Parts: sequence; C-alpha cells; structure tokens
Amino acid sequence: MAEYINIRGQSIEVVASDPANPTVGQIWYNSSSNTLKGLNATTTAAWSTGTNYPVTILSAGSAGTQTATLVFGGSPGAGYTTATNEYDGATWTAGGSLNTARGHLAGAGTQTTAIAIGGYAPSQTGATEEYNGTSWTNGGSTATARAQAGAGGDSTAAIYFGGTPSPYNSTVATELYNGTSWTSGNNMGSGRYSLAGAGSQTAALAISGYGPVSGPGTGSTFTGSEEYSGSTWTAGGTLNTGRYAAASGGIQTAALLISGWLPGATAATELYDGTSWTNDTNVNSPRFSTNTGAVGTTSASLYAGGETPGSPGVNTVEEYTGAGVPLVQTITAS
Repeated sequence: MAEYINIRGQSIEVVASDPANPTVGQIWYNSSSNTLKGLNATTTAAWSTGTNYPVTILSAGSAGTQTATLVFGGSPGAGYTTATNEYDGATWTAGGSLNTARGHLAGAGTQTTAIAIGGYAPSQTGATEEYNGTSWTNGGSTATARAQAGAGGDSTAAIYFGGTPSPYNSTVATELYNGTSWTSGNNMGSGRYSLAGAGSQTAALAISGYGPVSGPGTGSTFTGSEEYSGSTWTAGGTLNTGRYAAASGGIQTAALLISGWLPGATAATELYDGTSWTNDTNVNSPRFSTNTGAVGTTSASLYAGGETPGSPGVNTVEEYTGAGVPLVQTITAS
C-alpha cells in the first residue's frame, strides 16, 4: 500500500528569509521575495546578481570576503569620496569615513581589520589608513606616493607594489608594512600600473596592468603575472586575455582575475592555480576600473562597481560561486 507521504508529497518550509545554513537538496519558499528556492551543488562556476551598491562607484578600495565586504573611497561621479560601506551578503550599510577622500587606492585585509593605501587625492598620495570595523585611523605613509597600484596582506603585514607615481610613468617599487611603518622590498621585474593584486605579504601576486611607462604612449598591456616570495619577484603564469584596470581576489596559488579593459571592457574571468591561468565563467556585466571593489576567493567572490565606456560609474554588484560549491538558486517551472 502506498505511503501517504508518497501520495501527497513532502511539505515545503515557508520562511521570511533564506536559511543561514541550508543543506544540498533542501528546498524552501521565501515569502519575502515570493520565490521557491533550493541549495544546489553546482558543477560549473556562476556569477549571480548581488544587492546594488548604495551609489554608482568606480576606483574604490576593498577588503574582506563575499559575505563580509568592505568598500571604501573611490569616485561616485565627480571627485573622490571618504565613504565606506559594509556588506553582509545581503545588505549594504554605512561604515566609518576615510580621513582622506581618494580614488584608485589599494585595499587589503578583512572587514574589521582593513588597510587603505595611496591613490589619487587628487594627486598621488602615500597616505595609509587602518580600519577597526568602526573607524579609520591614519598609519604610516608610503615612501613613494602613487596610485593605481596592487596590494595584498592585511593591516599589520601588507605589501604594496607597482603603480604610477607621476603622470605617464610607472614604478617597480615594492613596500612592506608592519602595522606602523613602510619599508622597501625588492623591486618588481617590470614597472606597471592599473594592475591587480592578490595574496599576502610573503606570497603576493601581481597581475596584468599597463607599462612599463616612461612617457605618453610608451607602454603596453601586460599578459603576465609576477609572484613575490617574501624577498624576490619571479615570473608567474601568462593570462589568456591581457588587460588592465581589472579586479582580483584570492591568494597566490588560487587567484581570480575579473573583467578589465582590453581596450574595450571585457567580461573575461580567469583562475590561477599557482602555475597557469585558465578561462572561467564570464561576468554578466563587463566593466573596468583600477582597484574596483573585489574581494574573496576562487570559491566565493564579490565584484562591486566599476565603469563601462561613457559611464561615470555603476552600482552593479555580482557574486561569484566557484565550480562544485553549493549555490542557492531560484526554482522556476519548466
């Protein structure tokens, strides 16, 4: 005799918000969004739409993870801002303001222990600030004031490399931060700016960019990456799509490079395994802008803001889920 549950089916839980820790195969009805959802084990990587950033923004610094993101500074249209916003995976809220309004700055660390470095304010600056989850305080300034540089590490052990110290120029300079002051590290193999950065102070990754530059029209787009061991830079893997003004996340042996400029905004996403770069799932909205807010890992990342040709910035937010990672998906009738 058939069991009642097989005749009538199982009941589906109705909730006001998605469960915090669902299991693969679990299905629920979200009464707030009026959607049927479930947790599916993905076989391919995917980009999905996140909650829009509070304002249009480009060239902002960032730190943290996909569900604990910090985005600060940048240009909301005209000039630069001191604004900081925090993301919990669903909602953006205002955080403490930077002491120096700036854009094209670098960021590293976590949502509660972040560092903001350099940028345009409006000319190149070496100003460094540290965030404690509530407010920003001034730290030691870099020896070389510059913008559009790469960074990695955290507020007590940061690395800052490349960038542009003056118009139509690029630098190979590397500096290391101990939570109080900056000291010089060994130079990069090639001077570049508008590059992306990932990793830690002792295992950093410099990706793509533009240079070397010593005057107008003297540079070119980099397709290569460089790896820092804590003492020296060596050549890393070559990208499939050379670009600059891209976003990045991850560590030296598991990095993600997102979108950028070819010329022309590209949707290309690539993954690095410490040896080689492979093409991955494209972003839905191709855009560019040095130090655009991007955080996370090759399993879960977030990409906020940027610009498209002719735009003063966008408030688009996309969230990345790596292949094989469970993903909450909306269920639709086939």
